[in-house]
Amino acid sequence: MGTEVVPLLEVMMVFIFIIMAILIGLYFWFSRPKKVKVEEEVVVETEEEKRKREEKYGKFTTNLNRESILEFMEFDEIVDNMIVRKGGTQFVMILQCNGVNYDLMSEQEKISVEEGFVQFLNTLRFPIQLYIQSRTLNLRDIIEGYKARVDALTVDISKLEAKIAQARTNGNRALREKFEFERRRKINILEYGMSITDYVEKLSANKNVLQQKTYVVLSYYTAELGTGLDKYSKEEIYNMCFSELYTRCQNVASALATSQVSSTILDSEQLAELLYIAYNRDESEMVNLSKAIDSQYDSLYSTGKDVLQKKQEKLDQEINIAAIDLATDSILKADKQKQIEELELKINKEERIKEKANELLDSYQNQLDPRVFSLAKQEIEKTGTKKLPEEKTKEKEKAPIKKKTVVKRKRIEK
Repeated sequence: MGTEVVPLLEVMMVFIFIIMAILIGLYFWFSRPKKVKVEEEVVVETEEEKRKREEKYGKFTTNLNRESILEFMEFDEIVDNMIVRKGGTQFVMILQCNGVNYDLMSEQEKISVEEGFVQFLNTLRFPIQLYIQSRTLNLRDIIEGYKARVDALTVDISKLEAKIAQARTNGNRALREKFEFERRRKINILEYGMSITDYVEKLSANKNVLQQKTYVVLSYYTAELGTGLDKYSKEEIYNMCFSELYTRCQNVASALATSQVSSTILDSEQLAELLYIAYNRDESEMVNLSKAIDSQYDSLYSTGKDVLQKKQEKLDQEINIAAIDLATDSILKADKQKQIEELELKINKEERIKEKANELLDSYQNQLDPRVFSLAKQEIEKTGTKKLPEEKTKEKEKAPIKKKTVVKRKRIEK
């Protein structure tokens, strides 16, 4: 009896395991995610539903790709100092305005600025936008500009030192003193420029220096050109929009000038920097777009200077050196000629004085003793007998020759 029960229990255990395996398999089968067949009919989302979805969930609810990023940036390209938007139907040009020190002005100046701004608003015949952007002040370009001026002053001082040495050799004291005064003045400017450069470099270490820039945004639409745009090419439409938009910018700039506000049109590189900072405000402080452009990040390869360019630069340098020497020589010669002319003028003046004195003496001839009159005439002729430098040099050249002849005569007499 016991031996018959054991096989029966084994069979029942195997049967139970088989049933459990089947149940587990059915569980996983029914619990797996079901694949939904995509029907060929696509449900079109209306503009109202799209707007509500964007307000509730945002514009992008999936992973961003290149197309979605370009859609987020809301402009197509930057070309000819313009931002192209909406598939080439809208063109944007931006003016950068420089502010005025309104608080430091007098009441009359403030009134003139306000009247100029009112006049600017009254002359507008098209919509504009005002945009203010705060960014960290980039002092790198300012420091490089200061260093370039310091280097230029150093070169000027070295040139002046060469001119001073040349004037000292020629014995021209007046010209040497003039160059020394100019050298002292430039040395003072150089010391001041170096101190300013050091101060700005220390100031640039502070990252909290901010500046606000004000921009005037002007737009132009291709619809304003009228109908019949199909017969024009894309470049022709761009050129016409550029002309119209540039004219508007010039009108706005001239109108702003009445309120003492100067403005300039941003070029393509400045527009790219403006948009880069607008979209990457935090990264723009660490990765500067101007540095990337200077390092030619968009170039496939970098090349050295052309041989012809090097020759041209060397030739320009030689021409500059020769021009400096020629200018220095001409100054020295002109100064010498000026001294001669002044001496000639002085001699002519003395001759005129003698003529005037003779005329006065002749007028009193009847009242004077004949002997006194003749002696006075002789005294007038004796005065003012000065010679020109050329005559003096000739006499000096002749003097040694006379001395030698005298010596020879003495030897012959002996």
